[in-house]
Amino acid sequence: MKPISELLKKHDSMLYQIAPTVSVFEALQLLAKLEVGALLVMQDGKLLGVVSERDYTRKVALQGRNSKEMTVAEIMTRDVITVVPQTGTRDCMSLMSHRKFRHLPVVDNGKVLGLISIRDIMDDIIAANEQTISQLTVSAP
Repeated sequence: MKPISELLKKHDSMLYQIAPTVSVFEALQLLAKLEVGALLVMQDGKLLGVVSERDYTRKVALQGRNSKEMTVAEIMTRDVITVVPQTGTRDCMSLMSHRKFRHLPVVDNGKVLGLISIRDIMDDIIAANEQTISQLTVSAP
């Protein structure tokens, strides 16, 4: 089982983050610009939460609230589950599947190293399976 740190190496080194005081509307603009589904909510280098498109949909849009008047702190997911770099990709996938979330911060000794999505993990599993199939096909008589 591959450690999640291997997937982080494939990401650019930029941590997509936002401050908790920023408006939800500005967060949505940043999500669209970066073409990502979630942002780390950080302040002074500390992880406070994660804000995602799902947070917006459930806590703003469906409740008829105004995204320009609300802050990220009001809708972010606060009790964020994190993993360490040594956590296996399949363990991460299982955790995300059972807990029903799509983004997982990777933290080492209090320092945020990155944010892994379920898509990152699925792409990695598919690539590994394709490689295995290719090796089996080549070695088949």
